[in-house]
Amino acid sequence: TGASPLVQQHCGKGYCLNLTERELTAEAGLCVVIPCSFTTADEFTPKHIVWYKCIAQHRCCEADIIFHSNKNTDKKAQAEFEGRVSRLEPDVTQKNCSIIINDLKESDSGSYQFRVTGELNGKQDGFTFIPRVSVSVKGLNLKPRVMIPTLTEGQQATLTCTAPGLCSGSVPEITWTWRGAGGTESYITGNSTNFKTENLAAFTQRHISTLTFNASSEHHNTSITCKINFTCGKTTEETLTVNVKCEYFVTCCYCLYLFIYLKSIG
Repeated sequence: TGASPLVQQHCGKGYCLNLTERELTAEAGLCVVIPCSFTTADEFTPKHIVWYKCIAQHRCCEADIIFHSNKNTDKKAQAEFEGRVSRLEPDVTQKNCSIIINDLKESDSGSYQFRVTGELNGKQDGFTFIPRVSVSVKGLNLKPRVMIPTLTEGQQATLTCTAPGLCSGSVPEITWTWRGAGGTESYITGNSTNFKTENLAAFTQRHISTLTFNASSEHHNTSITCKINFTCGKTTEETLTVNVKCEYFVTCCYCLYLFIYLKSIG
């Protein structure tokens, strides 16, 4: 079957590599997926997939391996990629060579090349596809998503903070910080936090933290910050202002009026 209009197909000697993108951009601390599929000569039986990260315009060698599906081989992946690279389809006969790289660092930027190994007419063989995928890892700019519901004095409220990205790598640390109107840290008593990870797919996760407390007038006009700390040392945060409504608006207004009246008569 031919490649779809969105897929770039590169063929040679009966072997074809299908890539949806040749250039990918991602952010440090998050992840990147390199979508990839392949076909081989009829006489070739694929057994394992290999991925390299090489210097552009240079030939890849064993020292450049970042992933090898054969765990019994002595051709080990680079130490800095150990445990960070996974293939999306474990069955090589499906000819899906897509991989995900988690816990990205700026140093992961580079040129990535794919090789398939197996048997050709009963003998061990392999084929390295010439086209490469360029990955550029930038600084972390995405911010967490903080959801604040309508807050009413005297009622329990729950704030939600969702980490950016949907990656399956290391679990980030999520912390909450309160600050008063003057910018000083404010420690609100009686609050509780909860963390959970939602598995959306095999390699897709959402990390969420909730902050639950009883809203009061002390919280009004304070700032709440949700900070995400990723394993690679990258951090990102979002700060919002908290507004609290009176539970009984008429009563609040009456109390304010009475206070002003009493002040006026001494």
